[in-house]
Amino acid sequence: MVGRRNDFTPHALWPIAAGWQRRRFPGLRIVILTVVACGSFVRLRAAAPAPARSELRGRHPNILLILADDVGREVLGCYGGQSYHTPHLDALAASGLRFEHAYAMPVCHPTRVCLMTGRYPFQLGNPRWGTFPKQAEKEALGHVMKRAGYRTAIAGKWQLTLLRRDPQHPFRLGFDEYCLFGWHEGPRYYRPLIYQNGRIRNDVADRYGPDVYVEFLTDFIARDDPRPFFALYSMALCHDVTDDLNEPVPFGPRGRYDNYAEMVHAMDERVGRLMAFLDRKGLADDTLVLFTADNGTPSGTYITVRDGKLVREPVFSRIGGRRIRGGKGRLTDWGTRVPLIAVWPGVIRPGTVTQALVDMSDYLPTFAELGGLRVQRTGHSFVPVLTDPRTSARKWVFAEHGGRAFVRDRRWKLYSDGKLFDLAADPEERHPCTPPDSSAEAAAARTRLANVFAELAYKARSR
Repeated sequence: MVGRRNDFTPHALWPIAAGWQRRRFPGLRIVILTVVACGSFVRLRAAAPAPARSELRGRHPNILLILADDVGREVLGCYGGQSYHTPHLDALAASGLRFEHAYAMPVCHPTRVCLMTGRYPFQLGNPRWGTFPKQAEKEALGHVMKRAGYRTAIAGKWQLTLLRRDPQHPFRLGFDEYCLFGWHEGPRYYRPLIYQNGRIRNDVADRYGPDVYVEFLTDFIARDDPRPFFALYSMALCHDVTDDLNEPVPFGPRGRYDNYAEMVHAMDERVGRLMAFLDRKGLADDTLVLFTADNGTPSGTYITVRDGKLVREPVFSRIGGRRIRGGKGRLTDWGTRVPLIAVWPGVIRPGTVTQALVDMSDYLPTFAELGGLRVQRTGHSFVPVLTDPRTSARKWVFAEHGGRAFVRDRRWKLYSDGKLFDLAADPEERHPCTPPDSSAEAAAARTRLANVFAELAYKARSR
């Protein structure tokens, strides 16, 4: 059943050594990190202080950003998730910094537009699904990183254009190389249809797509090049197989599509594989690795075809003893609050947690600062949080979908329709505070967050 732990072993996986989970961090005195069968860990102890923000100037790390698809924070064990087995991601969190308040748009395309531009979709005219604003191409994330002296690559999901119509599009957004499946152009998992650097690959008919994407990235990362690398792994996992439907029946080793729990397991294995690779190549200590997701967990996933129709299975997950249905597509916490883990040995102290607010507009300014650039975008660099998790780069975050939006801080959440929620008392948003607000604190929060909407010049649009 979806949402339960399982002993599923994914397709064509080679064993992943636990070496990256046990490796020593120069400049840090730590206890060895051990993964046991249930995915629990020995607590890390770090003694060396993290460097100040000013000390990072001129130190341009390699950057690997892993963007999972359809993974809410309740999926990961390190966030208290109880339904899935995520030992490699839990080890990643124990090795670095875990963000408690990271947010995305509730669906995939606007998140990717925001990530690539450092701006909110409404500020770019809310690009149609599967498109990217032409006026933003030259200032996109890939170009920013190239100006900072990085070589750039992306693998996995694109969704910003139809690659069959415009296979040069990733190049125009600043990526030197790419290995991507097109948006609704063909399978992403079994017998994948993959574009690589402008051409369709004809050697992957018997491959599992996520293995191809990881193989491409490891080849790119391992190149003998004096420039630091910026690699974006835009994972296919854990989105269901809506692109694989050109096959007459469900296919793959099970004779059906993978369920959500199986995709979570496969996702975790690929993250572990990349971390083990960085360690083997001696690159781990010079690489900032970030793991996050594009939106919350889906409410259901396609599992098979019956009588010519797709059969959808609900996705429930347990966290903190509660059974939660996935919130993708909704502006609630279960649709927008995502995991964010950052690891950078010698800079980020292992086993730390931050309450700092981050949203998808913040990644581009953060990476630009790490590359020695200053950019004018809506987002804020969270480099200060990497060196001191007690700080915060912003006081609010924003998300939008379907003509509605919210601005929130850690406690209060104001929607564009005027509904205000006290998330400390009402995390499921069942009881809006009704004007006149019941307390001076609620009234102050309403005014403060309404001012953010005004500063952003956000106007609700029709659905």
